[in-house]
Amino acid sequence: MERRTVRRFCWNLSYALPCGKVAAQRGTTVETLRFRHRDGEMKLGQRALLMGVLNVTPDSFSDGGEFAAVEDAVAHGLAMAAAGADMIDVGGESTRPGAPPVSAREECRRIVPVIRELREALDLPISVDTTKAEVAAAALEQGASIVNDVSGMRADPGMHAVVRDAEAGMILMHSRGTPETMQTLTDYADPVEDIARELDEMVAQALERTGLPETHVMVDPGVGFAKTAEQNLLLIRATARFRQSGRPVLMGPSRKSFIGVAMGGARPADRVWGTAAAVTACVLHGADMVRVHDVPEMRDVLCIANALRTCTFE
Repeated sequence: MERRTVRRFCWNLSYALPCGKVAAQRGTTVETLRFRHRDGEMKLGQRALLMGVLNVTPDSFSDGGEFAAVEDAVAHGLAMAAAGADMIDVGGESTRPGAPPVSAREECRRIVPVIRELREALDLPISVDTTKAEVAAAALEQGASIVNDVSGMRADPGMHAVVRDAEAGMILMHSRGTPETMQTLTDYADPVEDIARELDEMVAQALERTGLPETHVMVDPGVGFAKTAEQNLLLIRATARFRQSGRPVLMGPSRKSFIGVAMGGARPADRVWGTAAAVTACVLHGADMVRVHDVPEMRDVLCIANALRTCTFE
């Protein structure tokens, strides 16, 4: 398959929008952070980036089954890249509340051929959304360069060695329990500070066990994982708090249930406008990357949210 050079949308605000030109000339207050992965380095801070969600599962909460076939999944990944995604996140096991576990063998069967074909066709970073060392190793071998572990690398003791040997990037997300139990574990004395502390503990353990520098870490406060609807809103409003440790921050509000609650019971497929509002809030509060299902729509949202974030007038 021919490798495609993907056109970037609103990549450089210095020419995309007048206020971006002002920001480029006069500077911004957003600190630039570096995130290293196996195939290179990303500089984050000037603008938030888009991570496109590619669920190769029959039971994900918002698009389960839609991309279960390899050809459908690859086509969707290519479409997200063409629409402006900066990274594709491939997952083969649903992590929705109450989801049953999937074997490593089945997870590999779902994602490995998809990652292989996307790697051949695209020059974008690919992350694998998994908590299993065996799956991560297979995905990295086929071209993934980042491991996005919703357990913060605590579910499988072998994950640290896999990431270390590949010198992969790590996205460590805050969560508690498992998808089957996490929504019973939402008791926090102070949600923002408790989650920040638990994330710091995860990062410290990951750095110690992998021996990789901190530039290989991105953190995710875990919107939708072991949090109530109100706690999710608090996390978005406190996004900047999680950047204080000098690590880039990924936020994943896309189509989550807290949006449905705020919208009066909207179904996942009807939460695009609510997601747009949440994404804008994440970016304005300092998110470095947002994980989304609706890439074309959120690309346009980010063009404006990034412009708002970077505009400075003297």
